Amino acid sequence: MAGGRAVTGGASDLWMLASFALHLGGAIVCAVAAAWVLRRGDIKRPDRRATVASLCITALSCGLIAALGPDAPMAQASESFRNLAWIFVLYQLFVADGRARSVAPIRPVIAALTFVEILQPVLLVLQLRYAVTSDLAVLAFEASVSFRIMVAVGALVLLHNLYGGASPATRQAFRWTAIGLAMLWLYELNYQTTAYLSGSLPTELSALRGLVFAALGALVAVGASQAGGSLMLRPSRKVTFQTLSLLLIGGYLAVMVLISESIALQRGDLARFTQVAFVFGASVFAVLWLPSKRLRGWLRVTMVKHLFQHRYDYRVEWLRFTQTLGQGGENSHSLYERVIQALADITDSPSGLLLLPNEQGSYELASRWQWRNIDVPAEAMSGQMASLLESGSFVVDLDDVRQGGNRYGEAPLLPDWLAAEPDAWALVPLLHFDRLTGVVVLSRPLAPRNLDWEDFDLLRVVGQQLASYIAEQAGHHALMESARFEEFNRRIAFVMHDIKNLASQLTLLARNAERHAENPEFRADMLVTLRNSAEKLNSLLARLGRYGAHGSDRREPFELAKVVKTVADQYSSLHPVQVIHADSCKVLADPEALEQALIHLVQNAVDASDEQFPVMLDVSTDGVMGRVEVIDSGSGMSPEFIRNGLFKPFVSSKNAGFGIGAFEARELIMAMGGRLDVESREGLGTRFAIQLPIAAAADLLARTETRAVTNSRTEVA
Repeated sequence: MAGGRAVTGGASDLWMLASFALHLGGAIVCAVAAAWVLRRGDIKRPDRRATVASLCITALSCGLIAALGPDAPMAQASESFRNLAWIFVLYQLFVADGRARSVAPIRPVIAALTFVEILQPVLLVLQLRYAVTSDLAVLAFEASVSFRIMVAVGALVLLHNLYGGASPATRQAFRWTAIGLAMLWLYELNYQTTAYLSGSLPTELSALRGLVFAALGALVAVGASQAGGSLMLRPSRKVTFQTLSLLLIGGYLAVMVLISESIALQRGDLARFTQVAFVFGASVFAVLWLPSKRLRGWLRVTMVKHLFQHRYDYRVEWLRFTQTLGQGGENSHSLYERVIQALADITDSPSGLLLLPNEQGSYELASRWQWRNIDVPAEAMSGQMASLLESGSFVVDLDDVRQGGNRYGEAPLLPDWLAAEPDAWALVPLLHFDRLTGVVVLSRPLAPRNLDWEDFDLLRVVGQQLASYIAEQAGHHALMESARFEEFNRRIAFVMHDIKNLASQLTLLARNAERHAENPEFRADMLVTLRNSAEKLNSLLARLGRYGAHGSDRREPFELAKVVKTVADQYSSLHPVQVIHADSCKVLADPEALEQALIHLVQNAVDASDEQFPVMLDVSTDGVMGRVEVIDSGSGMSPEFIRNGLFKPFVSSKNAGFGIGAFEARELIMAMGGRLDVESREGLGTRFAIQLPIAAAADLLARTETRAVTNSRTEVA
């Protein structure tokens, strides 16, 4: 090969086999395409017959190349007829567009291209008969290749004028045919140029021409059908993303090989060592960096920003949203976690939080998804912020708020822990019938970007759909709880009836003993015993009655620390319970009910703690409320259990638990005008906090609440 690169025998045989297979495949595809256009092509198109003839000639040319090789005279002559046929197709396309007469320069150009291509057989004959020396053979080869380059360039110019000046309707009809012809002539230009520069036909490019002819036949067949004009190539975002990823990886590898070969041009052991070190470092870098989530996120954002009109593929997002929420089974996440994940997947956020309302109207952490390292306070969001989100129905861009933005008045109400958390990115309200059922906090994506109008619209709509799922689950749980309460009340009614009868009998016995007992000492002992039994039974009846009522209205001022120490002393022989701090404060409540509630909470703390870890009690006051904290360092509880199980009757984390202790404790405290809060972290422990009004401030609090209720009624009126 003059001026070319030597090819080994094994590689040459391999490329000859590839050339045979590809050209034979190209011949088959072009023949099938010709039959397809003849039978199902649009009969109204003037280029139909020319296209069928061109496909048949191309199929014959591919067959000759497969059988005889690209250097055979018959194969080279068939290429001239093939080029002439496709030039005539170009002219027919101008006729179909109605510009064959109006565009005067077209006919001379086509005539010139036809003349140049007709010279190819003449050159071939001259080369076979008169090129007896190597110089004449090289001259004939270069002239032939130059004519082919001229034909390829001229055909591309005609194709550009045809497609660029066509009307929109004509352009749509010729789209696929134009793509096929552009691919053919561009490849021919590259092929012939390489042959001219190297002095011989390139073996690799010659073998791959069969693949180009096959693609040409398929594209022309698609464009010749009646539906071809309306057929649009719309690759999905997944395919586009994967294609760009492959192009990026391929470009990186090409640059790496280029630099490596440049280093190899230098001589010596140092150059060789440098080349190996560069390839090793670049390969390690590619393995670690190319598959990273950050790169994929950046590539996806770039692709969506520059290649698509809209950021989201709504069909794909809806299918993924439905699949995420519909996951079931023992190993699947809870509904709350799936709600967070469904929103996070839309924005490629790696984690998120779900805040739900509590009895006081503020919002607390209900669940977290892949976000374990963030500390969320017991009151995660105030009721005022929730009211603003409910009335405005907007998504909060936390970065905009940090930069001083305050579009809806959300800046002063934003919780401090959210403003201070750099990974917190967006606050999405979940609205159901204009009622705020929850709020999702999304973390920042790995590929940073700003929220735009499409994010806001989609997140708002998806949030409404998610709110309906949460409301449906809440209604289902309420029905289940109501059914359990009904069954519990039905059973407890019989127990209360039997105990009440027993208490009445014992009371009657005590009365008879006072009248008829002859032994004064026996009568006194029996009287004390029976009275104690009756008091205990009546106390049990009172406690059982609280499950169906609001508890006792009895309230009296007493020393809070005294009751706490009494409870701690009761556990002195069972488990270490320490009072670490005790402020002096008198609260207005029921001491027996408070003692019962403390026993429930301390017992739960003891059950959750190891024997060597004490349960700690802390008594404090802020001048208005007295506070008792029950602190343990046990296994802790998840946000899901605190919200859905801790204060729900008949739900217990203990194997033999009835699930009524925490519920009764909260009911007792609320009946006294107090409040019970809980903070817990899995693996760290739990803190229960009881708040009761101080006796001196109780009247002031009551008057303030009464005044607030009166003012609200006046405003409504």
